[in-house]
Amino acid sequence: MIEVRSEMVASVWKITASIGEAVQPDSVVVVLESMKMEIPVLAGAAGTIDALHVSEGDSVDEDGLIATIRP
Repeated sequence: MIEVRSEMVASVWKITASIGEAVQPDSVVVVLESMKMEIPVLAGAAGTIDALHVSEGDSVDEDGLIATIRP
């Protein structure tokens, strides 16, 4: 499994991927919001979204788990 993690403390503004969806390394999985800036979080690898570990409106910590991808 490939883990998609947050690079900073932020809020989950929008989830753009869904479980079972095929993604590429440059696919946006979620968009985070911090200090009125929108930060896209990319899949980082090709595969299928296996699980989403956040919901819109959630807060995530630095290195917080956002999603897992099955290669």
